[in-house]
Amino acid sequence: MFVSGKPKRWLRLDGLVLFIASIVLFNTTQQRWWLYLVLLFVPDIFMIGYMANAKLGAFLYNFGHSYFAPSLLILLSWRNHSDIGLAAGVIWFDHIGFDRLFGYGLKYDSNFKDTHLGNLA
Repeated sequence: MFVSGKPKRWLRLDGLVLFIASIVLFNTTQQRWWLYLVLLFVPDIFMIGYMANAKLGAFLYNFGHSYFAPSLLILLSWRNHSDIGLAAGVIWFDHIGFDRLFGYGLKYDSNFKDTHLGNLA
C-alpha cells in the first residue's frame, strides 16, 4: 500500500522544506559551494545493493535515504567540532529532501520502483 492523496502531498512538501532548510543550513557552515555540488548525489551510492537483489537494494537504499545516518553524522560531527562532517550531514539531508520532493520514497523489497510515496513507473 502506498501513500496517496493529501498525505502524499504533505510528505512531498516535507521534502521541499527539508531541501530548502538544508541549503540554508549549509550556507552557515562556511564551506565552499563546490563541496555541496560534489556531495549532493553521493547518497545514491546506496543503490548499489540492487546489483545483488531487490531486498538488499531496498535495505541499503533505505539506510542511505532515511534520517538516521545523516543525523548520527551531524551529531558526531558537532560533538567533535568537525565542520566538514556537519556540512556533509546537512548535504545528506538535502539529498533526502530533494528525493522526497520529487517522489522518490523509501523502497519496498519487491522492486526499486515500489516506494512508500507510490510507484515510480
